[in-house]
Amino acid sequence: MTHTVYVLNGPNINLLGTRQPEIYGHDTLADINARLETQAQALGLTIKPLQSNHEGQLVDWLHEAQASGAKAVILNAAAYTHTSVALLDAIKAIRIPVIEVHLSNPHRRDDFRHKSYVGMAALGTIAGFGAASYTLALHAVAAL
Repeated sequence: MTHTVYVLNGPNINLLGTRQPEIYGHDTLADINARLETQAQALGLTIKPLQSNHEGQLVDWLHEAQASGAKAVILNAAAYTHTSVALLDAIKAIRIPVIEVHLSNPHRRDDFRHKSYVGMAALGTIAGFGAASYTLALHAVAAL
């Protein structure tokens, strides 16, 4: 096992900072990744941040994380959280821990966002703390 943590982000996360900042905040994905990089170094970890708007790419990266011996995956599947049986199956197929992350709290939003296929297989979920949700997840990984 390596000390690498995959940080996977799903659809529209590339638009952070400009997309509905009243919900998702003003931090860009680059801002979040820069903070995670600094935090990871302090924790003796390395992050591999990746973002895709394509479900299959996220599945491939989950497989890659397993094959490379990564320590864990932090996953913000965004809208795929609520629709993707493929991501559920991929998480169940790998042996490394996956921590689900959300900037907002899905349970305080639309009813369709209350069901999480990712959460059905993830080790845990951190949601509702804005960009700090990612740093909380990284601390959780370090504690594993």
